[in-house]
This record gives sequence, C-alpha cells and structure tokens, in this order.
Amino acid sequence: MTILLIPGLICDAHVWRETRRRVPGAIVADVTRQETITGMAEALLARHPGTLVPVGHSMGGRVAMEMARLAPDRIAAMALLSTGMHPRKTGEEASREAMIRLAHDDGMAALADRWLPGMMAAGITPDPDVMDGLRQMVLRMTPEIHERQMRALLARPDASRTVGAHGKPMLLVVGRQDIWSPVTRHEDIRRLCPQAEMHIIERAGHFVPAEQPEATAEVIAAWLRTHAATTSGRDDP
Repeated sequence: MTILLIPGLICDAHVWRETRRRVPGAIVADVTRQETITGMAEALLARHPGTLVPVGHSMGGRVAMEMARLAPDRIAAMALLSTGMHPRKTGEEASREAMIRLAHDDGMAALADRWLPGMMAAGITPDPDVMDGLRQMVLRMTPEIHERQMRALLARPDASRTVGAHGKPMLLVVGRQDIWSPVTRHEDIRRLCPQAEMHIIERAGHFVPAEQPEATAEVIAAWLRTHAATTSGRDDP
C-alpha cells in the first residue's frame, strides 16, 4: 500500500516536510506536467501501481478525489486537506487569468508576493520563516507550470457529484482561519461522506501543513496508523 502526498498549486515537497518525517515511506507526487485534474489523476494511477492512499492538499485534494472516481477499487482511504469539491465559481476565471498574466509578465517573485499573504491564517501575523519557505518554493516553479495548474483548476471536475461514492475511510483537515477553502467546504464534503474524520487546526490558513506542520502531521500520521500501512518508495521524478 502506497501513501501518496499530492501537493497543491505550485507546491512541492516543502509543504510535506513534517508529514514525511512522521510517515516514513510516503511518496511526494509530481503534478506539474499535466494540463487537467483528470490527467494528473490518471498519471498518478499509472505511475504508482497497486493500492493507494492519496493525501492531497488544496489542488492535490481535487486530484485525490478524481483518482477515487477513476479507480475506486485501488483507493483504500483518502485524506483531503484545505480543499473543496465544487466546480468553477462565477467570476473565478477573471481572477485566475489575472494571476496567470502576473506570473508571465512580472515573474514568480511578484506572484509569490501577491498570492501568499492571502493564503495565510486570516487575522494572524504570519511567521516570517514560514513565509520565506513558501516563497522559496514558489520561486522553484515557473510561469508555465503555474498556468497549466491554474487552467486545470478552472476546468476541474465537479467532485460533489462523485465523492459521495467513496465509502472508505476519509480524513478532512482544515485550518480554522482558512478563508480560501474554509471549514464550511469541508463540512460540505463530510455531509456526503459521513464516515469522514474531520480535524480543524487552530491558527492555520490554507497552507495548514506548512503553517502548523507538527499538528497537521500528527493528525495525518495517527489517522494512517488506524487506516493504512506505509510502504517504502521514492518521490516522483
């Protein structure tokens, strides 16, 4: 059984540092090359044979739900962090297109400076070290990766139509101060998946695994000890 840690938009293994320490053998997925959420899910299913436990953050949660739709027999359990299940909202396209242009015109540093503050815990001064680590992560990405992932999100499947079919173990984790994917969105998922175990992490926003890494990693590790066994493996190349 493989534990697959799926990053969110322009994220990499950085957000999973503490989780990887607590969950030896977990593999960090690469979702930087595909142009759709379905394509990401298909690529991960093809690259990682056998039974899987996807643990997805933000966009990665949407990939995990799509994996469960495509191959329900292979998904033993699923953890969703800071995510949502609904399709594109009215007005979302214009705001995402503006961010795509910003990255191409002014670079990833400008994108990080515009994007990251709104992802932090609302009403709480962000930790400078956390912000610096996330900013360095964004700078490792490119405008092209950002655009691919943004367009994948704009065309994302409506997981609210399918996630209820996942009757197996599920974990929901959300930061109390997440204004991008708030607690209410995770409660919506739990209404469709009543078996889900839900944890709200205090003093955390959208980047809950980076803002409160120890608390988040312990929740994930404890849940996995109950519902899955880890296996050794390499990160996606």
